[in-house]
Amino acid sequence: MADDKEETEVKTDALGRRIFDKEAIAKKMQQRKAQGDGLVSTVPIRKEDLKRREDEVDLDSNLGKSRLVANQHDKASGFYCKVCDVILRDSMNYLDHINGKKHQRAMGMSMRVERVGVDRVKEKLAAKKRLKEQMKAPKEYDLDARIAALQEEEEEEKRAKRQRKVEKKKKKKEEEMKEKAEKQEELPQGDDEMAKMMGFSGFK
Repeated sequence: MADDKEETEVKTDALGRRIFDKEAIAKKMQQRKAQGDGLVSTVPIRKEDLKRREDEVDLDSNLGKSRLVANQHDKASGFYCKVCDVILRDSMNYLDHINGKKHQRAMGMSMRVERVGVDRVKEKLAAKKRLKEQMKAPKEYDLDARIAALQEEEEEEKRAKRQRKVEKKKKKKEEEMKEKAEKQEELPQGDDEMAKMMGFSGFK
C-alpha cells in the first residue's frame, strides 16, 4: 500500500506545476506491456506525404449509357470506391471523396505536401525544357529504311492484286460451268433420245 501511495504522489515544482518522473513512467509502461494488459503504444505513426495520383480517374466510360440498377447498394449504381467501400452517385462527389482527407488517410497518406527546395524545382524546370526541345526538334528519317518499307508495300499490293485476279477468274469459270449445267438440264428428253440414236452424246 505504501508503494502505491508513493507511486500516486504528485510532485510539483516551485510554481505548482506537475513534475513527471519519465524513468518511473517508462518502467511502469514496460511492466504493463510485459503483463499483456492491452497497452497501446502512444508513439505517433508517421504517414506518407501527399503524392500525385498514378492511376487515371475514369469518369467518361459510362457517359450516356443506361443500366438497370437492382438496388441502392449495387456497386454499378454510381462511382464505387473500393478503398473506403462507399458508393457515390455523381462524378463531382466522387472527385471530392478521392481528394478528401478520409480517403487519403485510408490510403495511408496525410494531407501534408512534401516540401522541396529550389534545386529540385530547377531540375524539374530543366527537364521540362529538355522535353519541349526534343518535341520541337525535327525527326530524323532513315532513307534506306523508308525505301525498303515502300518497296515492301508495293510488293504486298501487287500480291493482293494478283490474288484478286485469280479469284475473279475462278469465280467466272464456276459461273460458266453452272450456266452450262443449267442448259443441259433444260434440254428436252426427246432430243437426248434422238442424239443417242444418231450416235451423239448430246446437243451442245
